[in-house]
Amino acid sequence: MNKLLLFLVGLMVVAVSALFFLSSRTDLKLEPALLGIGAETPVQLQVSNPHGVRRIEAFLEQDGKRYPVFEQSHPATRLGFFRKQMPASSIRFSAGKKTAPELHTGKARLVVTAQSNDFRGAHDSLAVDVDVNLEPPAVTADEVQHYINQGGAELVGFQASGYWTEAGVRCGQYTFRSFPVPGNPGNQGAAGQRFSLFAYPWDLPAGTECVVYARNPAGAEATARFHQKIFPKKFRVRDLELKDAFLEKVVSDIDPGGSGDLAGRFLKINSDLRRKNNQTLADLRLKSEPKLLWSGPFLQLGNSKVESFFADTRNYVYQGKKIDRQTHLGFDLSVTKNVPVAAGNSGKVLLAERLGIYGNCVVIDHGYGLQSIYGHLSEISVKPGESVSKGHIVGKSGATGLAGGDHLHFSMQVDGVQVNPVEWWDDHWIQDRILSKLAAAQ
Repeated sequence: MNKLLLFLVGLMVVAVSALFFLSSRTDLKLEPALLGIGAETPVQLQVSNPHGVRRIEAFLEQDGKRYPVFEQSHPATRLGFFRKQMPASSIRFSAGKKTAPELHTGKARLVVTAQSNDFRGAHDSLAVDVDVNLEPPAVTADEVQHYINQGGAELVGFQASGYWTEAGVRCGQYTFRSFPVPGNPGNQGAAGQRFSLFAYPWDLPAGTECVVYARNPAGAEATARFHQKIFPKKFRVRDLELKDAFLEKVVSDIDPGGSGDLAGRFLKINSDLRRKNNQTLADLRLKSEPKLLWSGPFLQLGNSKVESFFADTRNYVYQGKKIDRQTHLGFDLSVTKNVPVAAGNSGKVLLAERLGIYGNCVVIDHGYGLQSIYGHLSEISVKPGESVSKGHIVGKSGATGLAGGDHLHFSMQVDGVQVNPVEWWDDHWIQDRILSKLAAAQ
């Protein structure tokens, strides 16, 4: 009898131990990272536990006091928990002055605790130090008149004060960074003169107003209007007939070894790959030098014929049916085959490689978010990281990528948004719209 009792006790100990060790821990992450707390700041909490969580609580701690901001509970499942396999989840709640009225500007800590919904019910926690910012920054724009072409660029000076971590220009859904004015730095979180070279994107409604803004980590934001007159532009729309010979050429060049019919593969290249390539170009803005690397007007390919204009909308027609519609962001310039292509202005090479629809492509950074793009090259003569002067040969024109014949695809982008390069070929426009305003901001 004693042996049987000891066996049963041992079996129970083994079972309890197994349940204990089968229990799991909870992984807690804040994504995106929480930089500050304001009046009502959204918090995105990522929770991962294969057995789920029984209880989650969140607190703000300041001056030795704890303020609850969130609580969530679920029924306990101490037995049978091991049969569950719960996916990771995302929990959103707000933290700030609204949920903790005694909170004040200064340092604080957000603490999140979670209890596993299993036999052990282990507690895990996450603590993050945050700055509490209850007052928005302030921003004041220059008093200069700004004439802005749809699809073009401009420069505005402004002053940001108070505590802020992001400041620039917003035009509709687009935002553009700002930089300290040379010789009068307006550094992050400090008062000072700044400027923003920004674009008025081709696809914005002409009535959209641009504003300067400054934002702190808690999400509090200040905006200011500035004098602006928008000149709407009507961009060309045309049909482009697709021939089998063209499809065979470009699809084989861009997607060698792919499967499926030519038209289907072309559509994927023309839409999905186009978006991916344009995003790659836009992301290069983050590698731009915070200084002026160029001077004077940009060079256009000499004696070239314009085959396509900036923001041409193309209806792609195949076998009598419209199968796609895309907007061409740049100028197609042709002369003869394999013409040397010169850098439009001085700068630093950021990209020199094959890039999908652009074929052999070179991108040059000119500082403060301004970059020039050279596509469809037959050969490339520069390397990433190389400094080039205006007129330096970067390659030769060609028909690589999504090109039907030999030409240069040339474009300019401002903080990742492609703009009409015609403005940058015009010395008067550069002096009047860019350099004079930069000087006025100093």
